[in-house]
Amino acid sequence: MTALDLSSPVAVVGTGTMGQGIAQVALVAGHPVRLYDAVDGRAREAADAIGARLDRLVEKDRLTGAERDAARARLTSAGSLDALADCALVVEAVVERLDVKQELFRALEDVVGDDCLLATNTSSLSVTAVGGALRVPGRFVGLHFFNPAPLLPLVEVVSGFATDPASATRAYETARAWGKTPVTCADTPGFVVNRVARPFYAEALAVHELRAADPATIDAVLRESGGFRMGAFELTDLIGQDVNESVTHSVWQAFFQDVRFTPSLAQRRLVESGRLGRKSGQGWYDYRDGAERPGPHTAPPAEAPAYVVVEGDLGPAAELVGLIREAGVEVRPADEYGAGRIVLPDGGTLCLTDGGLPGSEDLVHFDLALDYRAATRIALSASAGVRPGLLSGATGLFQALGKKVSVVGDVPGMIVARTVARIIDLAFDAVARGVATPEDVDTAMRLGVNYPLGPFEWNRRLGDTWARDLLSHIHEWEPSGRCAPSLALHRHAAAADAREGTPS
Repeated sequence: MTALDLSSPVAVVGTGTMGQGIAQVALVAGHPVRLYDAVDGRAREAADAIGARLDRLVEKDRLTGAERDAARARLTSAGSLDALADCALVVEAVVERLDVKQELFRALEDVVGDDCLLATNTSSLSVTAVGGALRVPGRFVGLHFFNPAPLLPLVEVVSGFATDPASATRAYETARAWGKTPVTCADTPGFVVNRVARPFYAEALAVHELRAADPATIDAVLRESGGFRMGAFELTDLIGQDVNESVTHSVWQAFFQDVRFTPSLAQRRLVESGRLGRKSGQGWYDYRDGAERPGPHTAPPAEAPAYVVVEGDLGPAAELVGLIREAGVEVRPADEYGAGRIVLPDGGTLCLTDGGLPGSEDLVHFDLALDYRAATRIALSASAGVRPGLLSGATGLFQALGKKVSVVGDVPGMIVARTVARIIDLAFDAVARGVATPEDVDTAMRLGVNYPLGPFEWNRRLGDTWARDLLSHIHEWEPSGRCAPSLALHRHAAAADAREGTPS
């Protein structure tokens, strides 16, 4: 099954921001495009808005004047659904209400031919439910574009329970012909991106609710240590707190209130207060004129130790040994091979967080970094009873490596580590349940939400047992089940243990 021929008309129903974006993508690809909106005059306004965007593409040398004129000639507004009768594909981008979408597709089915591909752009509703009342449900598919559709490359091609494989393939090939990067997935709450991405928001909110760090510090650690393009609080402010919470709540309800997807009370209160983010002027941050954005907590300068002793394998943090030497701090050999840790001259130790609490007065945890050489900030965590000199020495050591240091509360798994581990876990669970392939999950998370690595890429870098072990330790301290490793992750890690001859 191949992509739709460029001579085939494509219709977009619903002419808001997303509908206009999808129409522009199909139009620039070369299709005749028809716009329809139930509100009189909206389709004509949308056509004018798309024309203006085509003008800007010409100004930016992304289209020629002739290409723009040809595209405009292919774009028309429809006064009724009957004008869509000969379309080969109709994409719906109306309000996220199941009854509205079902009614629309039932009406469309009375107009278009049985070979017309019908698609919903829903991000939160069941594709199966939307198409469930159709006379020919096999030609119904989800085409989930990401906003702004003309710019973001990812499209999730979602097969409902009744979707014919040929219809999904045609939708996939058409999206690819439009210059997009499609991934295929089953009809599951949140599809791939909105399912696997939940921990990015949830863990940041959990750390904040535990009063371990403020939003600005959590965001800075996620960006400057974790390698994420934006922190969770600034990203939800950009998305809209009401929108982000609605998706979280929808996924949680769709999974029968699975504790792994539990919404945040702190975010609920923010929405109730009307602080919806950038669009309302206030969210986690204040965007009103003259408002100052708070900075992250950054520790004051401290003296670096004269030397350290490195015991055992530091695992994902092994690169630190070379960085310490490059910084001019002597690395002395250990008398015996112990668990991976850095020992300071006063006998205190630094360890990469393992998901537990530091506990001892002689122990400081440091957080995971995507790349310890490139990271510009490191988070440290210690118990309330830690020896004052130890935390200062740990701070000085990382400052000697050119890192800013944020000291956060003693929350299990800290910030980056617990976030990455939970993302890996949900990715393994999704693949085990047939939602998507590991390759498509990685592609979706890199392109859909700009993660620096896909979950399976992260897992290969960190080791096959790392996420399971860290989440197991977090679960010991937080036994709600929210951070308990999935069966899929347990199986994967157990297989790795068996290969290495390690008891699981």
